[in-house]
Amino acid sequence: MCYLYRMNQQSGLQFYKYQGTGNDFVMVDNRSNSFPKTDVEFIAFLCDRRFGVGGDGLILLEDDDLSDFKMVYFNADGKQSTMCGNGGRCIVAFARELGIIEDTATFSAIDGLHEAQIKKDEVVLKMLDVATIRDLGKYLFLDTGSPHHVQQIEDLEGLDVKREGERIRYGIYGKAGCNINFVHQITPDTFAVRTYERGVEDETLSCGTGVTAVALAMYHKKLAKTTEINVQAKGGELKVTFEQLENGKYTNIYLSGPAQLVYKGNVPW
Repeated sequence: MCYLYRMNQQSGLQFYKYQGTGNDFVMVDNRSNSFPKTDVEFIAFLCDRRFGVGGDGLILLEDDDLSDFKMVYFNADGKQSTMCGNGGRCIVAFARELGIIEDTATFSAIDGLHEAQIKKDEVVLKMLDVATIRDLGKYLFLDTGSPHHVQQIEDLEGLDVKREGERIRYGIYGKAGCNINFVHQITPDTFAVRTYERGVEDETLSCGTGVTAVALAMYHKKLAKTTEINVQAKGGELKVTFEQLENGKYTNIYLSGPAQLVYKGNVPW
């Protein structure tokens, strides 16, 4: 393989590896605006778990005129994608590591401005409002910054998530695709979820926008009786809190959970 991009002949590309409940990302400080964002092959290489650094996606931190920084997110396939909730929480932790922020942040993402707070080892991220949830009988569809299909299932542990998720992702949503969430209720305010993510084209250990979608969808179906919901992903537990307005709109949606630096290094050239 040949990759044309080289940050520095002496040290290569410096990167940081972050994870939020097992959802892992290659993070790059791109305030110099020198990263080749159109090089799909190079981005996919960085996310490759055998030949590159390895991650569910790549996130660039950039300067922004309207906020503390800008988040640019790419799926593991190398293509720029929609909002990533766990990635949003991780980039806030990354911004503090770089000295850009202290314990609060406002940042720009593809879906708009987000606010966040760091509380000890957790990052609390404010998601954008959700106005519409479509209940289609066997499943629900909503957009929490990325499109999500939410479907209840009894045997969550025994499910072949990759096979069934791929079937639904392409069979119902076509080329554009959708993230597919399979859900099982544990208690009145706790749900377990397994998610197939488009762009990764496989199950991930956690998905922040998916966890948010699950919480809102289960409340919408009146299966959850509280507006503070715990969601157990394979990589750990996240909490979602929100309010519902009289017109049915969901607002003040917060996604809370850990976001940790795993290691940092350089990709040689």
